[in-house]
Amino acid sequence: MKIETGDFVVFNYVGRFENGEVFDTSYEDIAKENGIYVEDREYGPLGVNVGVGEIIPGLDEALIGMETGEKRTVTIPPEKGYGMPNPELVVDVPLSQFSDVGVEPVEGMYVMTDSGIAKIASIEGDSVKLDFNHPLAGKTLIFDVEIVDVQKGKEGEEE
Repeated sequence: MKIETGDFVVFNYVGRFENGEVFDTSYEDIAKENGIYVEDREYGPLGVNVGVGEIIPGLDEALIGMETGEKRTVTIPPEKGYGMPNPELVVDVPLSQFSDVGVEPVEGMYVMTDSGIAKIASIEGDSVKLDFNHPLAGKTLIFDVEIVDVQKGKEGEEE
């Protein structure tokens, strides 16, 4: 049975950049092999409702038409992934805001702000440039997907 919009799908995946670097996976052993293992995370297949926006559009669309046991490699451009970086999401804040709370800003470091998580893009003089874009914005992503289980959506059922 082919996956359709509204079905609940359970799948394993390995997410890579175009250079082959693994950035995320549902497999614990692959996470360890690639130095991205997170101890507090529970590894295993991911379950999603297809076609309702629970995952990035390119992956959502790729699952449609697949079947249990099927494996597929999907290349997702930024427009169907996390979008393109938005320059309006890069803001300058005074360095004093960090020293006021006892934080030493370091380029590349992530910080939690009132507006969400931001990456410190640069530090210039008395100014710190914060980037609120998603870390995967602007990147082409490659996913190796394996369908574990499919539960058909209920016909005519409203969400």
